[in-house]
Amino acid sequence: MSQLTEFYDETGVDCDGRKLTEIWAKGDEWFEFCHNYIQWLFPLKEPSNFNPDAPLLTDEDIAIFKANPTIQANLFVSFTRYLRFFGLFYNKDNEIVRTEDFDQILFMFPNHNWFRITRCLTSLRLLGLEKEAVKFYKFLKQLHEEEGWVTANSFAYWTEAVNGLEFS
Repeated sequence: MSQLTEFYDETGVDCDGRKLTEIWAKGDEWFEFCHNYIQWLFPLKEPSNFNPDAPLLTDEDIAIFKANPTIQANLFVSFTRYLRFFGLFYNKDNEIVRTEDFDQILFMFPNHNWFRITRCLTSLRLLGLEKEAVKFYKFLKQLHEEEGWVTANSFAYWTEAVNGLEFS
């Protein structure tokens, strides 16, 4: 196993010695201002421009993520924690919706969180949580089309991030 898969299997730590559960327990302010956790929660094959210590997904990592039920469950928890940062959650119909704490400011103006959303969608697609990526994308599409908050350029990146997924 790699450092990344050990981190997600809860037998290892990230490059700063943090356990996955410690990151989940951080507050929203930390999620906003810390810039080296997102690459661990939602890893990609490409290097990060912002974190030289970020892990890079290998084909072996992807296979382990998809085959390991614990890692899949932990990836889902990372995703739901990330949704909570935005003031979102899964409702009883298993749809992503706004909470009372929904932070529209995070969606009204371009900011670093929009890059993080692209990373999240891409990572979910690569690591076996395609249905979750589609649900998040559908919510973002609604914001773009109905609220007009998200720029066309950013929405195009999010559309590319889920390219190839089924939207049934």
